[in-house]
Amino acid sequence: MPAVVNRDECVSCGTCVEECPEEAISLDDEEIAVVNKEKCTECKTCVEACPSEAISME
Repeated sequence: MPAVVNRDECVSCGTCVEECPEEAISLDDEEIAVVNKEKCTECKTCVEACPSEAISME
């Protein structure tokens, strides 16, 4: 399953956006990370990079 962002835990740092090798993550209008499920390859790079542990694989 693709990565999932917990909106309450996301601190809008953009680390996941920078680290995602597939460019599958962007920040929405509220600066919260959003995963494009079609681009996500489930590599878990974002999960490991997120300093607030807001991203998980569900």
